[in-house]
Amino acid sequence: MSKERARRRAERLVVLEKEKAARARKVARRQRRRALVRRLTPQRRSSGRLHRRSRTQRAGIVVIPLAAAALVWFLVPELALRLVLIAMIVLVLPALVVVVLGRR
Repeated sequence: MSKERARRRAERLVVLEKEKAARARKVARRQRRRALVRRLTPQRRSSGRLHRRSRTQRAGIVVIPLAAAALVWFLVPELALRLVLIAMIVLVLPALVVVVLGRR
């Protein structure tokens, strides 16, 4: 009787080891697949300061001062006054961006 129990226990252990090995292979395959997908997908890097704003906000930050500079250039007759006003636009722009769009 004990030999029969030992034989059955050995069979169960063999089956359990096969199942454990199959699970380990499946987990390893899943990890390899995830690593491959992680390597192939592009990473979004937001280390720059421009990435804090949306695309339309960035476009506004560029287009509005350029339009203001163009207006100054075409409407102001004196060259010295044009340059001073454009310099003021450039110097005041960062403060206006923070005030209007807020800090994040």
